[in-house]
Amino acid sequence: MTRRRIAVAMSGGVDSAVAAALLKEQGYDVFGVTMLLAPESGEQAADSAKKVTAKLGIPHRIIDLRHLFQEKIITPFCTEYGRGRTPNPCVACNYYVKFGALIDKAEKLGADSIATGHYARVDSATAGCRLLKGIDGSKDQSYFLYRLQQAQLCRLLLPLGEYKKSRVKQIAAGLGLANIVKPESQDICFIPGGDYRSFIAQHVLSPLGDIIDSEGNILGRHEGLAHYTVGQRQGLGLSSTQPLYVIRLDAAKNRLVVGGQEQLFTSRLWVNHLNWVAGKAPQETGGITAKVRYKSPEVLVKLNIDGDSAEVIFTKPQRAAAPGQSVVFYRGDEVLGGGIIENFKAAEEKPDESQMHADIR
Repeated sequence: MTRRRIAVAMSGGVDSAVAAALLKEQGYDVFGVTMLLAPESGEQAADSAKKVTAKLGIPHRIIDLRHLFQEKIITPFCTEYGRGRTPNPCVACNYYVKFGALIDKAEKLGADSIATGHYARVDSATAGCRLLKGIDGSKDQSYFLYRLQQAQLCRLLLPLGEYKKSRVKQIAAGLGLANIVKPESQDICFIPGGDYRSFIAQHVLSPLGDIIDSEGNILGRHEGLAHYTVGQRQGLGLSSTQPLYVIRLDAAKNRLVVGGQEQLFTSRLWVNHLNWVAGKAPQETGGITAKVRYKSPEVLVKLNIDGDSAEVIFTKPQRAAAPGQSVVFYRGDEVLGGGIIENFKAAEEKPDESQMHADIR
């Protein structure tokens, strides 16, 4: 009987290394593939992945996707920031690159399916495939996968979804991988050192403009809207008796609108570019929760769906929702889908103190 052949996306880090090791142990015919994406980090990832695959005794392939990555991820990222929006490049990369181009390339290399080191799960026991949260709540990455469609999801293996991160590290140590894998990074791969300001300054034309309060009073000058995001407090260059935060970016008039923290909260927003993992919108919209960013808590919502757009009404006001970011919808452990924030309305009720959490950046 022919063994199922799996291409594992190898970044050179501990998660993808352990994912490959687990699948090999389960009897799959495994090979590693490393995507060259960002100019600054691609070769480092490939070198580290090569060492990992050699240690595991599996073949390794390198796929050059730098042109596609520039076209679909870096250029739109810069364009969105130039429009005063806050994009999530990891969501776009998963859709266009990791589970788009990579699947096609891996199939040409003989793969039946692909696997990654994401902390999420795929349930194929029912009709179609469902995307579920990983069991490690502190590491769950299902938020970034909401744009996947059935054709992609049903060809995907996520072996780490059933594991805690602590156990993954133990497995890596037991296999002698701990000193081979590259260090983990929370930075966006194409922004060296996480230095947004330098990257934006080099890649985005963003003219100076006025900083105003919500009543239109001019308080100062901003360095270009691309340098700011909703919820930001640091780096405004303003003197005030009370803390001021970015509450809105007015791209049409090139104005940065600031205000008190209570003005950051929204109870209603509108999203577009909806994607439903099941291929269609849920017929029953009761019991759906949502979160406006990866680390935000989930909150119960009411959805008014209209084609590929929706109005989202939160039962508890949400802090610093920004146009360009993703809202992801859940029912229990299942990821239903999500969309891109287009606009929002400030909350009418005052948020409670427990919601006044840390600054965005």
